[in-house]
Amino acid sequence: MTAKVWFITGTSTGFGRELVEALIARHEKVVATARNLTKIADWQNQPNVLLATVDVTKPEQIKTALTAAVAKFGRIDVLVNNAGWGYFGAVEESDDTQVRRMMETNFWGVSNVTRAVLPIMRQQKHGYIMNITSIAGLLGNPAFGYYNATKHAVEGLMKALRQEVAPLGLHITNIEPGPFRTDWAGRSHVGATALIADYAQTAHVRRQQTETHSGQQAGSPALLAQAMIKLSQVTKPPFHFIAGQNAFDRMQVELTQEQQDFDQWQADSTHLNYGDEAYWQK
Repeated sequence: MTAKVWFITGTSTGFGRELVEALIARHEKVVATARNLTKIADWQNQPNVLLATVDVTKPEQIKTALTAAVAKFGRIDVLVNNAGWGYFGAVEESDDTQVRRMMETNFWGVSNVTRAVLPIMRQQKHGYIMNITSIAGLLGNPAFGYYNATKHAVEGLMKALRQEVAPLGLHITNIEPGPFRTDWAGRSHVGATALIADYAQTAHVRRQQTETHSGQQAGSPALLAQAMIKLSQVTKPPFHFIAGQNAFDRMQVELTQEQQDFDQWQADSTHLNYGDEAYWQK
C-alpha cells in the first residue's frame, strides 16, 4: 500500500504528537505543524517528515505550509485538524476576549486550514479530512459552554461540507473524544477568574473535577492514533467517531434524552403548518 501524505495541525503535544509518532513508525509521509518548531524539532531528521510553522489563525502560514507540502510530497491525502485549546468557566463568568480568541483557533482555525486544502484535494479527486472535535461538540456541560460552542460550530460546518464534497471523492470524519490523557485540561486551557458564587455547585464543581483529573484520564492518545490510522484505510469512513468509553456512554444517554423530548412533544411540533389551526383550538 502506498504511504499516505498526512497534514496535521497542532503536533507539539497530545493527539497530534502521538499520531505523528505512530505514522513515522509506519513509514507514512507527514507534514507536522506547530506554532513553535522547537517543540517538534526531534523529528527534523526524519526523511518522511516535513516540519512547518503554522498558527491556524494565520492564513498566510497555512498557505506557505501547504505549498511546501505539495512541493515535497506531491499531494495531501489526509488532513487532520487537531490544533485547539479549552476555556473553563460558567457562561456568565467568561471573559469575552478569551472566548473569542478560542473561537478563532477552534473554529476559524479549522475553517482556515480546511478551505486552504480543499482546492488541492479537489484537483486530486480524493482526500480525507479528520477533525478532532470533542464529545463537547455533541453534548453540553457546565463550565464548558463556550468550548462547547466552538466544537458544535465545527460539527455544524462539517455536516454541510460533507455533503458538498461527497460527490468529489472527499470524505470527512469528526473524531469526538471524551477524557484523554492530554494537556487539554492542564497546560492547554485557560480558566475564568471572575467567579460567581451562585455557580459553585454546577460550573465550579465540574471545572474542579476536570482540572483535578488532568493527567489521570483513562483515554490513551496513542490508541486513538491507531484508530485514526485504521479509519484512514477504510473505503467508507464514518462521519462520527466517538472516542472512548466515557464519551460513548454519555452520547447514548444524550440520544435517549433527545428521543424522549421528540416523542413527548411530537404532536405540537408537527402541527405548525398552515391548515393546522384547528389543532391549537382544542
